Amino acid sequence: MVAQYGPRRYRVSHVTRYSYDDVLEACYNRGLLRPRDTPHQQVQSSDVVATPSSDEMTTHTDYFGNHSVYLESRAPATELTISATSVVAVDWAPPDLAGLDAWTVSGAAEAIAGSADPVELAEFTLPSPLVAIGPMIRDYAAEVLVADRRFGEAVAALLHRIHADFSYRQGATSVKTTLAELLELRQGVCQDFAHLAVGCLRAVGLPARYVSGYLETAPPPGKEKLRGADATHAWAAVLTPTGEWLDLDPTNDNFADSRYIVTAWGRDFSDVSPLRGVVFTEAGSSDLVVEVDVEPLPAHEPDPLAI
Repeated sequence: MVAQYGPRRYRVSHVTRYSYDDVLEACYNRGLLRPRDTPHQQVQSSDVVATPSSDEMTTHTDYFGNHSVYLESRAPATELTISATSVVAVDWAPPDLAGLDAWTVSGAAEAIAGSADPVELAEFTLPSPLVAIGPMIRDYAAEVLVADRRFGEAVAALLHRIHADFSYRQGATSVKTTLAELLELRQGVCQDFAHLAVGCLRAVGLPARYVSGYLETAPPPGKEKLRGADATHAWAAVLTPTGEWLDLDPTNDNFADSRYIVTAWGRDFSDVSPLRGVVFTEAGSSDLVVEVDVEPLPAHEPDPLAI
């Protein structure tokens, strides 16, 4: 992927549809579906709609500052659809890797440890539910994140190394796949590669977080982009000695640019699942369909929604 910077606007549509073979008596869902406001993006409008309509819908900001929506429905139905639509202005700047090379890997870890908030430092440096830091991860990280290697150079090398060492293959892993198993398999999806990058960075004392969001994609040459063909995406971010976070996407061998839209971040995927919940039903089977569209917008098109 060739990096693309500069201001952009997108309309993001995320539709989740659950179907059951018997009546759904009640359901209770929590979603992280509204993108965040960050130094690189501003949410201009956002709306979440459930069908059948929710009996109760509330919003709050979770522990990590993500926008969370709670949806409760008690109307009998065999299908539940939750649609989130947002308009987002995005403008990422290129990473200053040369500036970050003023520190070595170990020097960066020491500088961050001496200046970062102790709670944030612990949250994003210690192992988390889906990022166990065992001997295999430490060995893999040590091959790239060498203590006296320049920091910016080392982070870029980690990005390139994971992309080169692993093949993208849907279905090869699950949410239960450990990092040690991933190192054996050498294949997975964006969630796995983001977890691996986070684990490697933490293994050398660098705070790292898991980022969930969207990525603008393009259809093959000569083909029209299909509706619903986009998907959620995941990548990693590392805290730098300047106090800023550097976002890296090992799946695409790319630092985040203006095609990336951030929805939520946390320690790992368990903190930022787009939608989770509990249902009450006698159904014996169910089906889940997720459709995502990331649509570029003209710079000054009026927003159809209200925040």
